[in-house]
Amino acid sequence: MSIQKIEQDVQQWLEDVVIGLNLCPFAAKPNRNKQIKIFVSEATTEEVLLEDILQELMNLDSKTAEELETTLVAIPNMLQDFMDYNFFLDWVDALIKQQEWEGIYQIATFHPDYCFGGAEPEDDENLTNRSPYPVLHLIREESMEKVLKHYPNPEAIPDTNIARVEALTAEERRKLFPYLFV
Repeated sequence: MSIQKIEQDVQQWLEDVVIGLNLCPFAAKPNRNKQIKIFVSEATTEEVLLEDILQELMNLDSKTAEELETTLVAIPNMLQDFMDYNFFLDWVDALIKQQEWEGIYQIATFHPDYCFGGAEPEDDENLTNRSPYPVLHLIREESMEKVLKHYPNPEAIPDTNIARVEALTAEERRKLFPYLFV
């Protein structure tokens, strides 16, 4: 599959699911302002993927939030197994710690087989974090703190999101998450 097709798939998911369902109430503005980068990693080993993530974090670090608010790293060639993906997150956390970026950057996680702890794989709540490919969302903590200050009741976002995806019809699910019904 081409990088361009993967970028389009991730952009479609961002616009239709994340923004369209308002799962992240903070995503519409940076998307509209072209401040979200979609980077497709061609890595096939954990070492190369960590290098790609480091490069993207350094890229984010070298720009202002106005230039580049956030980056979505799509991982089409590896970490298809959700448990492998979860184990890899420990390496990403170690990288952030090693670079002394704790409190500066954080990672949000998305995967085609995402399953919250305590949930069953078929539970609706998992749809809130299901993406067409394994994706790591590199987030500026300072930006999150700014938007959360002005957002009423941010603690309710997860429950609101779960209710939103639970209310989807079977047809809406097939349209929004076609990669889950292949």
